[in-house]
Amino acid sequence: MTRRFLATAVALAAVSIVMNPTSAQASPPGTKDVTAVLFEWNFASVARECTNTLGPAGYGFVQVSPPAEHIQGPQWWTSYQPVSYKIAGRLGDRTAFQNMVNTCHAAGVKVVVDAVVNHMSAGSGTGTGGSSYSKYTYPGLYSAPDFDDCTSQISNYQDRWNVQHCELVGLSDLDTGENHVRGAIAGYLNDLLSLGVDGFRVDAAKHMDTADLADVKSRLSNPSVYWKQEVIHGSGEAVQPTEYTGNGDVQEFRYAYDLKRVFNNENLAYLKNYGEGWGYLNSGVSGVFVDNHDTERNGSTLSYKDGATYTLANVFMLAWPYGAPDINSGYEFTDHDAGPPNGGQVGACWQDGWKCQHNWPEIKSMVGFRNATRGQAVTNWWDNGADAIAFGRGSKGFVAINHESGSLTRTYQTSLPAGTYCDVQNNRTVTVNSSGQFTATLGANTALALHSGKPTC
Repeated sequence: MTRRFLATAVALAAVSIVMNPTSAQASPPGTKDVTAVLFEWNFASVARECTNTLGPAGYGFVQVSPPAEHIQGPQWWTSYQPVSYKIAGRLGDRTAFQNMVNTCHAAGVKVVVDAVVNHMSAGSGTGTGGSSYSKYTYPGLYSAPDFDDCTSQISNYQDRWNVQHCELVGLSDLDTGENHVRGAIAGYLNDLLSLGVDGFRVDAAKHMDTADLADVKSRLSNPSVYWKQEVIHGSGEAVQPTEYTGNGDVQEFRYAYDLKRVFNNENLAYLKNYGEGWGYLNSGVSGVFVDNHDTERNGSTLSYKDGATYTLANVFMLAWPYGAPDINSGYEFTDHDAGPPNGGQVGACWQDGWKCQHNWPEIKSMVGFRNATRGQAVTNWWDNGADAIAFGRGSKGFVAINHESGSLTRTYQTSLPAGTYCDVQNNRTVTVNSSGQFTATLGANTALALHSGKPTC
């Protein structure tokens, strides 16, 4: 969660899922590591999208918004104020959730749940599933002693105790050091695992001690389940992302922040050593993204509103072998608090405000590129010293990005075998000669991508 987003007692959720590298892969398991984050899509719509788009495109995972019962209201952030651990939120009931998991699995797509376990709600009332609650009383689940003693808002990010014991934007902060609380959280996650869930994105992980999360994870029916944690890096802050890598993956927010700066104000040529060379977390424990639901609203990253620049940043992320990528897929907004169109029901992409970034042809086509080039090193880097770059992925792929204001024609040197390839960005055939070279023209703010999995268009 970002700490500067909403002044009112609102829950923001931008957490990552983490995995214990001692007992599981420190990256999404399997050969397909791209996650489509279908923000505030209802479960029936997610199920349909797994069948129609995500599976065929090669997405390995879909991340769904929090399924637990939450406070009532039309705003998106109501999903991040749970009042019980029943699957009874705006996006669908237990039956709809189970059907979604089964349908996505049948399409070859694994399911990650955005899990809100740092806090409960603010205020009092009746939840979306009919449960009564007040800020520190959740009948049958939690009572006042289960919450931290600090009942004021977080005010000092240089103070570890303040960050991890006080209240994030005024939300009741669970005492995750307490045995009952740990057991209740594990019970919720185990219930989701029993329905076939494949992993968790742990919201606001920074606001819980890493040892508390490790204890919860140890109680799961599958303690090595994929686990991605939201821990936002802040220079000089008391709590740092590196503390959480023992549990699993951590979202690397600097990746998204710096992409915005480079694409808007600097040179793409600087990206030659992007990732660990910039001081980021190890690639094997990093979750990366161009934007998420928080950052597209607070302006700290690029977003769909940036048009071609946003598209090219996603193309670069999917082509570049650092971290495990999330593709944010949400809806248009002018009001930052506005909830999903039609209560989360997606009739069709690009209608009713649904942006469906995961299905943009330029982005979707790069999922196959990433899968085909998995494990291949960067080769044949080229740049013009400014905003045109190109690089290969061993003998399996090659990408060129022209972020200049005019078109670019040149001959590229690759490590691809001679033959014909489909440029999946432009749906055109490109011929690579016996020397591994081809000549192509790229229009302003366009890209080109060839890979061994797509020899013809």
